[in-house]
This record gives sequence, structure tokens and C-alpha cells, in this order.
Amino acid sequence: MVRDAAAYQSVWVAIRILVVDDSPPFRRRARELLTLRGLEVVAAAADWDDAIAAVIRACPDGVLLDINLPGRDGYAIASSLAKLCPVARIVLTSSDVDGVSAVVLDECGATAFVAKVDLATIDLQRLFSGGGLAGLEERETAGPSRP
Repeated sequence: MVRDAAAYQSVWVAIRILVVDDSPPFRRRARELLTLRGLEVVAAAADWDDAIAAVIRACPDGVLLDINLPGRDGYAIASSLAKLCPVARIVLTSSDVDGVSAVVLDECGATAFVAKVDLATIDLQRLFSGGGLAGLEERETAGPSRP
């Protein structure tokens, strides 16, 4: 009976996501994509202040976080968010960076990096539910490390 209840809950309880990006068009597209994938975007933020405020209001299950933000970069924001909401799965993204090393992910508290161009093809439901990247081991990325 307990297992049946858990299965029922997993079908009906959406994974709650915070999107952090300074581009309003990207935030809209990300909301549409995440919603189509069965995820619930509970908030969108353009910068560190907005992201911190959103997490203080309600700790999301996951965060889709752009690396290149004005002011504090995505790595610094990820570190702060990971401390405020340690259960959130933080996924870094960028259109300017091809990859982030596992060491950098560990340092900033992020779970994974997915290039923006790959967001449409990655299993986001699996990624934010803890299943890791399709085709890659969790916390493993390709490409250069953070500068």
C-alpha cells in the first residue's frame, strides 16, 4: 500500500523548478520547455537577489541556472543557493560554455551542467528527479573547466 501511494504521488506531484537567467526570452522558453516535460516552474529570477529571494520564499526541487549573469556569476549563485536549499538539484547552463568540470560542480554545489543548446534533447524530468544526465554519469560533463 505504501509503495502504491508513493507511485501515485510521483505521478501527480510535479518537480518544482526555479529558472535563473538574465534573458526574459530565455526564461519564457525555459518555462515552456520545463512545463512540457512535466516540471513546474515555481519562480523565475534574473539575478542573485531575485534567486535568493525566490529560494527563501520556497525551496525548489531544482534550479536551472545560467552561468553568465551580470554581477555575481552562476557559480557564486549556485554556491549560495546550495547552502540555503541543500535539497535542490542545481543544473548550470550556458550558451557560451561547452562544459564544466566535476570539480567545479562540486565546488559550487551544482549537480550537472547542460549547454543551453542541449536542453531540448536532455531528459529534464530524469535530471531534476535525480536520475542524472541521459548518456552521461551524474556530475560528469564534457569540455573545459570554468575559467
